[in-house]
Amino acid sequence: MKITDNKVVVLHYAVSDNEDTLIDSSYDHSPLAVIQGSNYLIPGLEAALVDHKAGDKFEVEVSADDAYGQREDGFVQTVPKEMFAGIEDLDVGSQLRATTDEGEQTVIVIDAQENEITVDGNHPLAGMDLKFDVEIIEVRDATEEELAHGHVHVEGEEGCGHDH
Repeated sequence: MKITDNKVVVLHYAVSDNEDTLIDSSYDHSPLAVIQGSNYLIPGLEAALVDHKAGDKFEVEVSADDAYGQREDGFVQTVPKEMFAGIEDLDVGSQLRATTDEGEQTVIVIDAQENEITVDGNHPLAGMDLKFDVEIIEVRDATEEELAHGHVHVEGEEGCGHDH
């Protein structure tokens, strides 16, 4: 069965930057299960899966534009520390949830001074070209329930939180 929209795809992946530094891998734990066409994956990887089938192993290079986009300087902001009153961990590298004009977003603290905090709202992989090693484990039709919920249901898992 070939991968097309609304198929469940179970895959292993290893992602590296353009200097072959490993960023993340599923090979050490459970494979990833996604519904093709649900936009769960970055666009370049999702497009590369089309027409592959179980057992396929391949590499795909994904440009930053088809991954997490380019870095936006405007996503880096320095704000008064009192805006984070009540939050204890404001060390460099801490991830915080921030409310922006576009809704909730994760920001990373990149500088902490006595009275100011600088946060970066760019995805950590923004601006990076990526390389994926992919192994397709399984391809199957998604169930009606999975399509309605927009994600894969794992056998034996407790309810996914959606009302049935």
